Amino acid sequence: MEVLKIDGGKRLAGTVKVDGAKNAALPILAATTIVGGIHRISNVPELRDISTMMQILESLGCKTKREGDVVTVDSTDITSTQIPAELMMKMRSSIFLMGPLLARFGEVETFQPGGCAIGERKMDIHFSGLEDLGVQFVQSGDSIKGKSSRLIGTAIKLRFPSVGATENLMMAAATAEGMTTIENAAREPEIVDLQDFLNALGARISGAGTSTISVTGVNSLGAAEHRVIPDRIVAGTILCATVACGGSVDVLEARIDHIESLVKSLREMGAEIEAHANGIRVSMNQRPKAIGEIKTGPYPDFPTDLQSQVMVILSIASGDSSIKETIFESRYQHVEQLRLMGAEIAIEGEVAKIHGIDGLTGTKVASTDLRAGAALVIAGMVARGETTVENLNHIDRGYHRIEELFNELGASIRRES
Repeated sequence: MEVLKIDGGKRLAGTVKVDGAKNAALPILAATTIVGGIHRISNVPELRDISTMMQILESLGCKTKREGDVVTVDSTDITSTQIPAELMMKMRSSIFLMGPLLARFGEVETFQPGGCAIGERKMDIHFSGLEDLGVQFVQSGDSIKGKSSRLIGTAIKLRFPSVGATENLMMAAATAEGMTTIENAAREPEIVDLQDFLNALGARISGAGTSTISVTGVNSLGAAEHRVIPDRIVAGTILCATVACGGSVDVLEARIDHIESLVKSLREMGAEIEAHANGIRVSMNQRPKAIGEIKTGPYPDFPTDLQSQVMVILSIASGDSSIKETIFESRYQHVEQLRLMGAEIAIEGEVAKIHGIDGLTGTKVASTDLRAGAALVIAGMVARGETTVENLNHIDRGYHRIEELFNELGASIRRES
């Protein structure tokens, strides 16, 4: 088992580049199965989840190759529409393959996906929307088979703006007969990136980034090249780390318009943040200030994926703050780990009440999910003494060698067996 050993108390300074967005690359890689051909996707991060998606594509009959940050997918000869159960258990994002496989072959067999244990994430929004397009699902044990002789465009209203369901329906509707409208659609930047890739294939989709997406089905698609947008959650994690540790960092290729809610909160804490031609510059030269309640919500509200990182800052802020988590009911699992480091946090239902203290103390902690793991790394960088972070498999799903990322900026982190 690998662990991270962190010597805390170092200010951060320097320049770092943000890789492509995992949450944009995964559905785009899945979308390559919608039509046969050779697709070239660039700015793809080197992460465990990406490797798993490439394994899944190969299990279906695709040929994949990585060269630097470029992943090439040859989807010409897909021989199976069954997504292997053992690979689905590794990663929730494997569910993205339902839409494109149904669009191309009219059938798919899937299983309950895995991923982070951050709360119940029901699949009924995916299935309900696909059923509206004409898919019939039959469940037998853990297997779920979907089949349709012809997908027909229709009006779909999501009961919640689910990112995954929005993306699955965009892909399924791309070649459906007639017009499909998706109301109460998710508005994340990753949705826009998927639209851009699908339109490069020849699809006719508009409205991504708003609550209503329109898809006019087309008869044929072709292969395409695409560059993935920068990862706003990794960029936000770097900003949070700088505000927590103090210092000045340039985050190249980060887009401030993708993380406006985070930037607003960090500025209230005393950070100086500005966009420039090549990214974002963040500076912090004081103890963070406590702020009022932060409430997570669907984009463009405060992202649940940055809730735990911000909680670390508020744990050492001057005064009392609170966070209300409205997306996942089990996304406070990191709180107990922060308490081991001295944090004073009380949970009351959806609300975490945080009393800022002078500093955290290093100890042994374990990541419980991807973003909680990143938060514990930040806590270790802030804390007095040495912190050991276990369960790195979670962190490695979304951050490429997180220790190298922060060591470039002056942190002292080493990975040990």
